[in-house]
Amino acid sequence: MSETVHKASPTDLAQIFEPVRTDLERVEQEYVRQVESRVQLIPQIGRYISGSGGKRVRPALLLMAARLTGYTGDRAVLYASVVEFIHTATLVHDDIIDEAELRRGRMAVHSRWGNDITVLLGDYLYIKSMAMALTQDSLDIIRLLCDVTLRMIEGELYQLTKNGDVEISEEEHLEIIRRKTAFLFAGCAKIGGLLGNAAPAQLDALWEYGYNLGIAFQLVDDLLDYTADENVLGKPVGSDLREGKVTLPIITLMQQGGPRADQVIRRVVSERTVSQEDWREIKALLDETRACELAYDQAVAYVRKAQAELAQFPPGRERESLHALAEYVLLRDR
Repeated sequence: MSETVHKASPTDLAQIFEPVRTDLERVEQEYVRQVESRVQLIPQIGRYISGSGGKRVRPALLLMAARLTGYTGDRAVLYASVVEFIHTATLVHDDIIDEAELRRGRMAVHSRWGNDITVLLGDYLYIKSMAMALTQDSLDIIRLLCDVTLRMIEGELYQLTKNGDVEISEEEHLEIIRRKTAFLFAGCAKIGGLLGNAAPAQLDALWEYGYNLGIAFQLVDDLLDYTADENVLGKPVGSDLREGKVTLPIITLMQQGGPRADQVIRRVVSERTVSQEDWREIKALLDETRACELAYDQAVAYVRKAQAELAQFPPGRERESLHALAEYVLLRDR
């Protein structure tokens, strides 16, 4: 790859989040408190999800953006909890749609409790997130949360229309990424700035930082399906192709790999199964065309765009952490 790649350890992320560590712990507590219900199944599943070890990148991004712009109050913890609820709702619904059996190395919620319960749980989490946001009198932030949530759902629907489409273009794939991932990242960063009463130029910079970071995050996530160790990743490698998802490495491969690549990819996507022989062939073709390296280079470019936006803010601990978070996105292995 064009830039040297080192594998990041979990402690790297802990160090990056150190400026907001106490607030992140409060987000975890708020999540557990808010998921309580007289229907015991809801907190039971909520605790199961919480214990699966997510990275909490989105709430941490909101908290650090708030600190960056001078906000130190309690509302940041509440809104960070809201975005974690929204993200979690998306994950449990996505796993049903993708028929994914594993999430972060454990049984996906629908695999353990069934689709009917999981759909309703996702609905509950979405509505709960908005109910939490409505406890604060901030219409701008509520509008923003509604907007990014709608875009995420639109992205999921758009992705479904492109599922199994080996002719999908790079621009169409990027549009899915923008809606499914980038807008929530952008919203998290901007909410932090709104809490800190940041100047308009700084709000724009935070939005662009989060937006570009989100695209890079998803590009790397897609890339891991072809480069990661299965035990580290927490799900079977090659899952995207089995689910009919054609992401940037395969789009590049289809453009450059010739008839040999065209044949194997069309068969795998059509049959939704990847044999060991198919996987060896795909990996060899990816190496020959440098498709994974080219996809990684795009992720690097988006990270550099994100980091450039931080020039709007004076040097300090939070700015350094946001700069480091962008680097972590490029280095993660899960």
